[in-house]
Amino acid sequence: MRDETVRLALPASGEATERPISIAIVAMGGQGGGVLTDWIVQLAENHGWVAQSTSVPGVAQRTGATIYYIEAMPPAGGRKPILSLMPTPGDVDVVIAAEFMEAGRSILRGLVTPDRTTLIASNHRSFAIGEKIAPGNGIADGGAVTGAIGIAAKNEIIFDLNALAIAHGSVISAAMFGALAAADVLPFSRDSYLDVIRAGGKGAKASIETFGAAFDRVKSGVADIAAPAQARQAVPSPATPDPDLAGLVARLNQELPEPALAMARAGLRKVVDFQDVAYGGEYLDILRTLHAADRNAGGGARTYAFTEAAAKYLANAMTYDDVIRVADLKTRAGRRARIESELEMSDGQVLQTTEFMHPRMEEVMGMLPANFGRWLGAQPRLLGWLDRRVNRGRRVRTYSLPWFLALYAVGGMRGLRRRSLRHAIETAHRDGWLKAATDAVGTNYQLGVEILQCRRLVKGYSDTHSRGLSKFDRTLAAIKLVGRRDDAADWARRLREAALKDSAGKALDGVIQTIRTFA
Repeated sequence: MRDETVRLALPASGEATERPISIAIVAMGGQGGGVLTDWIVQLAENHGWVAQSTSVPGVAQRTGATIYYIEAMPPAGGRKPILSLMPTPGDVDVVIAAEFMEAGRSILRGLVTPDRTTLIASNHRSFAIGEKIAPGNGIADGGAVTGAIGIAAKNEIIFDLNALAIAHGSVISAAMFGALAAADVLPFSRDSYLDVIRAGGKGAKASIETFGAAFDRVKSGVADIAAPAQARQAVPSPATPDPDLAGLVARLNQELPEPALAMARAGLRKVVDFQDVAYGGEYLDILRTLHAADRNAGGGARTYAFTEAAAKYLANAMTYDDVIRVADLKTRAGRRARIESELEMSDGQVLQTTEFMHPRMEEVMGMLPANFGRWLGAQPRLLGWLDRRVNRGRRVRTYSLPWFLALYAVGGMRGLRRRSLRHAIETAHRDGWLKAATDAVGTNYQLGVEILQCRRLVKGYSDTHSRGLSKFDRTLAAIKLVGRRDDAADWARRLREAALKDSAGKALDGVIQTIRTFA
């Protein structure tokens, strides 16, 4: 077979050592990754270079960042170079990551190498969907990223670029641009960078201030590789304190030990905000009884760990998410202000929110008086007829007047809550859980603490609450099987952690099956 392929002479445009400067940017929506890419391309073209940029979008809702890739180099002999569309592992000069875990993913992809790459990254965290939806603590450990950075990168510039940008009223892209300028990996002056920002017009002043702050931070050589600790935000006190609430706080300070005070104060605020001051008094009554059991079990030698855990998880149990609570939270002025702040809305912009709500008949029935709700629950045909009309999704325009008034009215029904069927069910369930913990703490102190901590499994609303409650009940039933063993607390911890691993409860099923082999 004849080969009729026409082969043309394609001589190299320059020495084999000539190569473009390659820059990979990983950023999430709203962080200005596209703007930063345009700035870098414009910067190169202003100096007569040939520059090319491409982007590969990530999945929405923070399951993946967009990768922007830039290659730039000066033309050789009037001939334009052919540039790559995607970064090649081991061949990237600069990686700019707008979030700490994205820096780690860049290292895993092989984009960061010790012989070539300068890594510029912000060490703040923006949690991924996988981290947020985990039943327990799904936050990924940033320690592995911290340890890898010093090994994987040739040079590293790591600090909280996001906080710096916020402090100067801008976005993180301007801070990353300033850090890139200070890194001296591109042969352009600081003024050239600033000219690009000025040409953008809108928001240039804040961007220039952020650029300068980042540039100066890098040039000062201040090291800050480790991710900053998340500081606890203090809960502000009300402007005009309720004298009854002040009395409850004074009572709390007298009745509870020092190690549990901070948690109990937070719990009291949460309970009163959920219902009223009288409900806060009930919280303290129960907590006092639990502390007495703790004291009798020798809790003083264990810094009253049982009382501290009770202060936290009792408050959570007493502030369950019902229809009234959800409606109340969605119509609070503070919620609207928070959303406007997160969206960085400017004057003249209008905010409209549409939310998907899917109430089941169980939630509606839970609002009814306890006796009537139980009667309705015993009428399957009537209940089914009502469920077919209630159990469907609705798109609710929260801040349209009709829907706002409807939700506001439901949120104002908290005065009826303590006579409702849902409250009766929650109270009975809560009392059974506390009895199990109190019975255990007298003979096995740590087991009592572990049973209290099992309340972590119950959270959320509607189907989420039902799944959590099911796993909670199965966990407590399994704990009873090992309650007399010396290692009962260890098994309780394993059961709880297994239940928190996945929403389907497969890991929990495995531990329960193991227990049944020897119980």
